[in-house]
Amino acid sequence: MAYRDFQDFLETLRSKGELKSISEPVSPYLEITEIADRVMKSDGPALLFENVVGPPHRLGTPNHRSAVMNYPSIHPTSAPSGSVKYPYPVAINTMGSRRRMSLALSCEDFEEHADRLRKLLAAPANMPKSLGEKLRLALELGSEVKTTAPKQVSTGICQQVVMQGDEIDLTQLPILTCWPEDGGPYVTLPLVFTHDPSTGKRNVGMYRVQLYDKNTCGMHWQMHKTGMRQMEDAAALGKKRFEIAVVLGGDPAYTFSAISPLPPGIDEMVFAGFLRKKNVELVKCKTVDIQVPADAEIVLEGYVDPAERRLEGPFGDHTGYYSLAEQFPVFHVTCVTMRQKPVWPATIVGIPPMEDGWMGKAVERIFMPMIQLTVPEIVDMNLPVDACFHNVAFISIKKKYPGHAYKIMNAVWGLGQLAFTKMVYIFDEDTNVQDIGEVLFRLGANCDPSRDVMMSRGPIDQLDHASVAEGFGGKIGFDCTHKWPGENGFSRDYPKLIKMSDDVKARIDQIWPKLGL
Repeated sequence: MAYRDFQDFLETLRSKGELKSISEPVSPYLEITEIADRVMKSDGPALLFENVVGPPHRLGTPNHRSAVMNYPSIHPTSAPSGSVKYPYPVAINTMGSRRRMSLALSCEDFEEHADRLRKLLAAPANMPKSLGEKLRLALELGSEVKTTAPKQVSTGICQQVVMQGDEIDLTQLPILTCWPEDGGPYVTLPLVFTHDPSTGKRNVGMYRVQLYDKNTCGMHWQMHKTGMRQMEDAAALGKKRFEIAVVLGGDPAYTFSAISPLPPGIDEMVFAGFLRKKNVELVKCKTVDIQVPADAEIVLEGYVDPAERRLEGPFGDHTGYYSLAEQFPVFHVTCVTMRQKPVWPATIVGIPPMEDGWMGKAVERIFMPMIQLTVPEIVDMNLPVDACFHNVAFISIKKKYPGHAYKIMNAVWGLGQLAFTKMVYIFDEDTNVQDIGEVLFRLGANCDPSRDVMMSRGPIDQLDHASVAEGFGGKIGFDCTHKWPGENGFSRDYPKLIKMSDDVKARIDQIWPKLGL
């Protein structure tokens, strides 16, 4: 069942014993991160910090930092002096387990949505060949069409309070400073709404937002992201302002939709309607021509000037390392709207495992049917959380011919965000790629480094600090399948994997209770 709003989701977590309220005074400057990090790494509950008290936000001096790229000596680890009682509680780790990630998507287990997608994509032969077009038409023509399309409403709780002009003061929000060397406080769970300047199509992405001052922020649009491309297109059309709305909260299905690797042309709010089985209600912003979820906690409206850049970062990132300070667009906030008594949604990223691990694992499982529609030989895939998802992929396939593994490697490197994968390991279909022990056994048993390796180059995640250049680097694939005669010069008989006969296993299953073992 869809949630009325973010706080309805929190109450559901509380009723199921998945939410812990913290009344002890805790600072958004590093302290919430340290608590949340310990809880995330111990499979602990969602947290609601009800008494957020700490120093005024350390906003720093970005122009000064731009002259010094060896930043560790610039930021003291002690908090600035003074104390502020931030008016809103902070919720974190709300999707930090399989159980909570499933609850966030209004189901018992998020694999249910993979099954729903698989049925939708089982389209007639005359359906379009494009994956994006196939999914779009499936959503429009499917049995759940009435719940997918968003609908506009005139009012929403997200606009119970409206602040413009001098009323805007973002420093009053409990924005987290996560790590000691961060360039400042960051909005870590923002849904960034934009529109294509040519087609008007909506995009919702998740890009971190650094707080600069009372009404100015950094907008971390990486080079491969849709938001950056749309802003560049707006600049090409001569636009001086590219409008944005940054949304906090609402049904958690919105957050998942924002991080989902949807094909081009698929509206994130349509997909959110599919997930929650209920239309997303959108209300028009006060100062920009953008519609946002009416049930949001807080909305920041504004614009970027495509010609303006400012130093953003450094930031402790999901890679487990700090991403370095770089020049990024500047977000000018023209209006802040919110509900009465909002809750500030947040997350942290850093050395895995973190909350984002379960968000990424849900993406992997739910979108498997779309991957298999494009590459049907794929049986299963595991993007390990500890490898930050985009670094390593373990893939099992139905091998049909010599060299089949290399075909899959190239397919993966040409498939949406999987194109950023640095290391791809291909296994036979009887390999459980979710079992790292089995993966390592098969890798060691079946891969000859002098024969079964393919090197390539291509786009890499912009945050990858090990690549030869920003956003571009090397890739490697490993054929860990059983080798066929003549494959890559293999001329010997390939041995069989040791397996017990089925009749003996059945016999021992019958007598096992009698053995006292």
